Amino acid sequence: MELMELLKTRRTYRRFDQSRPVPEEVLKEILEAARFASSAANKQPLTYVVVQDPKKVEKVFGYTRWAAYLPAEQGQPKEGEHPTLFIGVVENLDRNQNCDTDAGLAISNMTLAAWNRGVGSCMIGACNKAALSEMFGLTEKQVLHTVVAFGYPTHESHIVDIEDPADPDAVKYSLDGDRNYVVPKRKLADVVKYL
Repeated sequence: MELMELLKTRRTYRRFDQSRPVPEEVLKEILEAARFASSAANKQPLTYVVVQDPKKVEKVFGYTRWAAYLPAEQGQPKEGEHPTLFIGVVENLDRNQNCDTDAGLAISNMTLAAWNRGVGSCMIGACNKAALSEMFGLTEKQVLHTVVAFGYPTHESHIVDIEDPADPDAVKYSLDGDRNYVVPKRKLADVVKYL
């Protein structure tokens, strides 16, 4: 996929074809992409927990919450729409206490690599991190930053321009009549200042 099209269409996807697992070769590309991400002082403080066994994926899914702007019956994936893969992004504090930028770069690389192969993703911070940390066997020096869900999407997601940047509700995504996501984005003129 051409880079700008890849960036434009790599949206958050929240409904997947649960019968179609992510192939091993795609998973390896996703993980390599995370490994290639830039890292502050090249400390490389992140490690990853891969969950692809269907029963364990369902257990992780039970600790997650989806689409906060939508009512649960619209935003929470239903049976048959769950992801088929989760990757936990883990900060190793003994390597670096400030890992947020590293995590963001790694997650961006992972989700772009996935989307380049047609696999959608959803970053999830709204989860039971204590239960997941226990499930993942994390130590006291490890912090779960995020879990990222992956799968083949069963819906589309489209960007629309925000017309009133002063309206605080203008950023809220919604579903159209076909249950596809409509994602408002601020216009370039509203986010860039030239000096």
